[in-house]
Amino acid sequence: MSTKDFVEKDYYKVLGVPKDATEAEIKKAYRKLARENHPDANKGDASAEARFKEISEANDILGDPKKRKEYDDARALFGNGGFRAGGPGGGSFNFDLGDLFGGAQGGAGGFGGGGGGIGDVFGGLFNRGGGAGTRTQPRRGQDIESEVTLSFTEAIEGATVPLRMSSQQPCTACSGTGDKNGTPRVCPTCVGTGQVSRGSGGGFSLTDPCVDCKGRGLIAENPCEVCKGSGRAKSSRTMQVRIPAGVSDNQKIRLRGKGAPGERGGQNGDLYVVVHVDEHPVFGRKDDNLTVTVPVSFSEAALGGEIKVPTLGGPAVTLKLPAGTPNGRTMRARGKGAVRKDGTRGDLLVTVEVAVPKELDDKAREALETFREATASEDPRAELFQAAKGA
Repeated sequence: MSTKDFVEKDYYKVLGVPKDATEAEIKKAYRKLARENHPDANKGDASAEARFKEISEANDILGDPKKRKEYDDARALFGNGGFRAGGPGGGSFNFDLGDLFGGAQGGAGGFGGGGGGIGDVFGGLFNRGGGAGTRTQPRRGQDIESEVTLSFTEAIEGATVPLRMSSQQPCTACSGTGDKNGTPRVCPTCVGTGQVSRGSGGGFSLTDPCVDCKGRGLIAENPCEVCKGSGRAKSSRTMQVRIPAGVSDNQKIRLRGKGAPGERGGQNGDLYVVVHVDEHPVFGRKDDNLTVTVPVSFSEAALGGEIKVPTLGGPAVTLKLPAGTPNGRTMRARGKGAVRKDGTRGDLLVTVEVAVPKELDDKAREALETFREATASEDPRAELFQAAKGA
C-alpha cells in the first residue's frame, strides 16, 4: 500500500465507527464485520474477500493506539483526502507523498530529509523514517522471577522479606549504549524500532524482534568490551519486598515496575515472586480457612461441654460441644482464619477427634465396665449390617 493510499483511506468509515470511537467499540465493530465477511463464510465471493482484507487492514491501524495516533495525525496534516494544491484554472493535482520520504533535499521551509521531516509521522507504520529523523524506540526492562520461603504464620499475617536478585542492568562501562565510544548507530534493518514485520496472509502481519540488533534498535560500531555490545551487564541487588497477608503455597505475586530497568526511557520490567510456605505443626489451611484437629475425651463427646481451642497468633477461643458429638465432626470459629483480599478473615475449622486412653486405672476400668453393662442392649453396628444386606 502506497503512502498516498494510506492517507486517503478512511478506516473509520471502513469499520463504521466515529472518529472518537473507543478501543472497545473498534474491536466490537471489527469482530462483527470480520465474521460477516470472512472467506470461510463466503466461499467463492471475491468481493467479500476483498472486504475482509480491507476490514483487517483498518483494524490493524485503528486497533493499535500508536498506529491510530500516527494515522490521525497524518490525515489531519494532509486534509483528509490527500495533499492537494490549487493548479492553473482552479484545478487541483495530487502531490506525491512518496517524495517526502525518500531523503529528497527540500529547500528552505521544505519537507525534505534534512532532519525531523514528515517521515517521522509514518516511521512506525512503514519503517521508512530513516536518516537523522529516526528515533530509537523505548525498550521495556526484563521481568525477573524470584522465590521466597515463608513460615506458616508469615504467610497468613504478611511479611517483609529481603530478596537478592540478579538481572540485566544498563552496562556502566558504556552507559548502556553497547558502544565503547557511546555512539551506536541506528539499526538499518528495523530503523531503530527493534522489531520487523512480516506478512501472514489475509491482511494480517506479525511482529518479530529484529535479528540484526537483537531487538535493541541500535548497533554498536565499536562493541563495549564489558557487555560485548549488548548494552546490558549482569548485576545483583537486594530489595525489601512486602508479601501481602493471606498468600498461599506456590502462589506467584506480581510487583509492577520492580524488575530490570528499561532502556531509552522504557518502563521497568516486573518482579514475579513465587511464595513457598512451610507447614505448621498444629494448623492447616483450606482456601481462606484455617484448620485444626482438637482431641476430646469420650465423656466430653458423650455428655457435651465447653472446650478451649487454640488460634494462630491469638488467644484461645471457647466452643460449645453438643452432647453426643461424633468423632470427626467439624465446628467453626468465625473470623479466626486467613486474611482475604478484602481485608476480612476466613474461619477456623475445628475437627473433633475422640481420644481413647491407652491405659486405665482400676477406678476408670470399673466405671467403663459398668457403662458397658448399662448399654449392652445397644449395637452400634446394627445399621451397618442392615445396610450391607440390602445392598
